[in-house]
Amino acid sequence: MIKIGSNYLSLKDTSIEDFIKTAYDLRLDVVDFHQRAFESTDPEYLSSIKALCLKYGMPIGYIGVSGLFHGNAEERDEHAKTSKAAVDLAAFLGSPLIRLFCATIPEKNGDGDDTWPAMVAGYQEVADYAATKGIGVGLQNHPVTGDTMLEIREKVDRPNFNFIMDTGQWTGSPGSSPRGETDPAHDIYKYMEQTIPHAMYVRCKFYVIESGKEEWIDYDRISEIIKGSGFNGSISIVYEGEQEDRVEQVRLAAKYLRELLAGY
Repeated sequence: MIKIGSNYLSLKDTSIEDFIKTAYDLRLDVVDFHQRAFESTDPEYLSSIKALCLKYGMPIGYIGVSGLFHGNAEERDEHAKTSKAAVDLAAFLGSPLIRLFCATIPEKNGDGDDTWPAMVAGYQEVADYAATKGIGVGLQNHPVTGDTMLEIREKVDRPNFNFIMDTGQWTGSPGSSPRGETDPAHDIYKYMEQTIPHAMYVRCKFYVIESGKEEWIDYDRISEIIKGSGFNGSISIVYEGEQEDRVEQVRLAAKYLRELLAGY
């Protein structure tokens, strides 16, 4: 059964504790967090968060990490350390997965060398460390094409390295620049079809959901892609719209997804 949850960043200016309680009130199945959401890595504090998740029946789906393996050697080393710290955090909290970013890949990195070898080596280093902790590494399109994601997966070649598919953050998506516009040169639904077979998690972006149906991207089509792939993991609502009552927007998005996936 597909699990429907929400990302912490869907609700602005709220505490982790209040977010967990809100997720329970909305009858969500799972929650996920950015690494920066946690006040500290003190075991007592983290244990209190873990206990609250257990109390409200909210497993943690993944821990998100920002940053890229595109800079100079020092910057890449720092990103590797940050990513490994997220692995440790995930292992402590019982999350099976961390999220790493992929983005438009420059031709040269900060050292003037070709970007790909160092980038792939960075993903491999983190995946190898995560494997020692029993943690998966999910690469999020942010923003790239389906072909690029598949090429990275092939080159990294680690069994615990796969995708977190984001419905709204492809090259050409309305969630990218310019906001609200889809670039006809990019078939974002084809990119989803390419990557969903390798997805460990799905992030569903919502921008304009006040009517009860998302207006910027076609979730009728996306739901068929998800169902056709046999995906049975977690779907995370990520609200990035402008409405102030963000709890209500998450509620509407959850209702919409449940209707689309009913009976699957």
